[in-house]
Amino acid sequence: MTPFTFNTSKSIQFGVGALGRIGELVRAQIGERIMLVTDPGMMSTGIVDKALDILNAAGVTVELFKDVEADPPENVVLQAAAQARDAGVEGVVGLGGGSSLDVSKLVALLALGKEELKDVYGVGNARGPRLPLILVPTTSGTGSEVTPISIVTTGTNEKMGVVSPVILPDVALLDPELTYGLPPHITAATGIDAMVHAIEAYASASSNNNPVSRMLATQALTLMGRSILKAVHEGTDTEARSDMLLGSMLAGQAFANSPVAAVHALAYPLGGHFHIPHGLSNALVLPHVLRFNVVTSPQPYAELAPYVFPELAKFEGQERAAAFCDSLAELSGACGLQPNLRAMNIPEEVLPKLASDAMNQTRLLVNNPRPVTEADALAIYRAAY
Repeated sequence: MTPFTFNTSKSIQFGVGALGRIGELVRAQIGERIMLVTDPGMMSTGIVDKALDILNAAGVTVELFKDVEADPPENVVLQAAAQARDAGVEGVVGLGGGSSLDVSKLVALLALGKEELKDVYGVGNARGPRLPLILVPTTSGTGSEVTPISIVTTGTNEKMGVVSPVILPDVALLDPELTYGLPPHITAATGIDAMVHAIEAYASASSNNNPVSRMLATQALTLMGRSILKAVHEGTDTEARSDMLLGSMLAGQAFANSPVAAVHALAYPLGGHFHIPHGLSNALVLPHVLRFNVVTSPQPYAELAPYVFPELAKFEGQERAAAFCDSLAELSGACGLQPNLRAMNIPEEVLPKLASDAMNQTRLLVNNPRPVTEADALAIYRAAY
């Protein structure tokens, strides 16, 4: 067995109604003055108000930052960090989807004024220290509550990552009730995103691909494979929502240590140029990247297939891996997601630009089981068109 490193959040607390413990957690982990980071969509759900009531009852003073945007740009991160610094908060609580959680990580890091955002992009460049950090996800997708990664949109359309164990939160608080109100299309897109995390972590060519991540990936896919359609079509089903939230977290733990690859690399330009939600971007390219990979590396996909689709156990080897790709495409359709890039009104003439931009994602492409050239990326986009 080759050496590996596995890091995750210090404490994971899961349960229906877990948000009710946020006040006591903050008092124990942080103190009496925090910044709560969220977004305008969350403000309209009533969940933020509920959290504020619980925190106020516990004697916690809250500095609210509610302006997180999807695919958060640098200026949002810098604005939130400056507000936290000026308010003298003792710690940060992130409440929302992946964008809010990613911003929260960087606010906890930058609010101390010891590091600048431009200096921490890349792997291992964030050194810390940071403020105490609690993350509360309201979608079952990114797994950001257990990952050492924060993604920021730089310039007009390029994404960059801050990757460091320093930004792993102190507590991940998971409450399935917070996901009941997610619309079906968001449930579907974030759910497929989480499944991609598990699939790419399991098949990753990273030297840190490890038995713990692979075990977590298979458990994540078992939970989500049996529940994603029910979660999409019966949004208040507690068992399905619990499966998806826990599965998303397990997938996050898996890819936080065995990194994702070409699916994400090709998804990022779609989000950057056309503001397609990250989960949907992944879903649009997923079967096509996997069909490219199984030509030379069918084994990991053949191994994963029965965890998601038990009926595929009757096949073997390359045939099972190919059936896995087809079944994933069918699952996206059954979830109601758009079938191809054309359906997203993406002009065909931009595909070469997308392929060129995808090649900038070297941090991800290096983990793909099969090397990807720019010509390969263009062929995958054309297949997805």
